[in-house]
Amino acid sequence: MLTDQQTQTMALATLGVLGGALVVWLLSRAMRTGYTWAQLPFYPLLQLYGRVIWRTTISGPLPVADHQGAVIVANHRSAIDPAFVQLAANRLGHWMVAREFCTIWGLGWVFRILWAIPVNRGGVDTAATKAAIRFAEEGDLVGLFPEGRINTTDDVLLPGRPGAALIALKARVPVIPCFIHGAPYDGTTFGCFFMPARVHVAVGQPIDISAYYGREGEKEVLEELTLRFLKEMAKLAGQPDFQPRLAGRFYKPGLTEENHLTVGAGVQ
Repeated sequence: MLTDQQTQTMALATLGVLGGALVVWLLSRAMRTGYTWAQLPFYPLLQLYGRVIWRTTISGPLPVADHQGAVIVANHRSAIDPAFVQLAANRLGHWMVAREFCTIWGLGWVFRILWAIPVNRGGVDTAATKAAIRFAEEGDLVGLFPEGRINTTDDVLLPGRPGAALIALKARVPVIPCFIHGAPYDGTTFGCFFMPARVHVAVGQPIDISAYYGREGEKEVLEELTLRFLKEMAKLAGQPDFQPRLAGRFYKPGLTEENHLTVGAGVQ
């Protein structure tokens, strides 16, 4: 008959073996997705937070083949929205991140490892746009939030900006709409990491924009496609009658309708 000490030792050993097996399984899964060695430690964290703390469910995987480039567009309700969409992807994507976050000590290092693309909040960021186009052309995933900022209003979506349309047309890749339901947000950058949630990511079908290839210099085309992307995202939110709007260079939530200026052709 085993003593209490032996029973406790066996229980700890069993937990250690199970824990080690779980880590090995997660790392093997991460390696199959193409994560680099520097990115591997983030994969178990993504699964822990995404599946356990935030209890994320996905309507289905991103409908894009391996090594095929695509632009992902999603609504923006929390600082960690890219993590939810990544749970539906079979590989790491390049997400547009506000440049000021990339200059924070430690956080900037994490963003570099995770292939984030620093982008200016206002105006046209040519360098970021060119980087995103290059990644998509090379077969990578590029993620953007057409709203341009976190939506703290009661509206389904804020007015959209044309960056996603421009990048997808230049790279000649499809656009995949997503809508994130229930993302945690308390008004701070890091508070979401301490908030439980029940998140659902609705993944839409690829939007074929091949009929517009070569017309990325036409403002009307960028506007039409931007509204189309927003409309598809609203459908995923269960709002098929939602009428999307375009944001101007100086748009901010709360401004009156006459201040919603016509968009320019760039990432804003």
